[in-house]
Amino acid sequence: MNINLINPLVLAYIGDAVYELEIRKKLIEKKINKVNDLQKECTKYVSAKGQAKYMEELLNTLSEEELDIYKRARNSKVNSHPSNTDIITYKVATGFEALIGYLYLINNKKKIDEIVNYIMGE
Repeated sequence: MNINLINPLVLAYIGDAVYELEIRKKLIEKKINKVNDLQKECTKYVSAKGQAKYMEELLNTLSEEELDIYKRARNSKVNSHPSNTDIITYKVATGFEALIGYLYLINNKKKIDEIVNYIMGE
């Protein structure tokens, strides 16, 4: 599979699912056992605002290829965005999700773990 031929928004689509699963797993490992508490805590990390904040912090840790994937997704034309998030924040978050999707599809679990551990303060 040639990752460069995959629509960056499709990378973001899968990246969103992978990232949320990784965050949920980390929260469960932290012994958060109530679903409402898990959901509340998870939202801090998986919201567009949270993703955009962390993406800005991670930019200087990316390889040239990872940065290219991020930029392609960030610059993709989107038809809509959530009303509680401005378009720039949403686009940066989309780039972040595409990066995670890309890393997942190339089986770079190590880099995904590094990113998630950084975000979780580990």
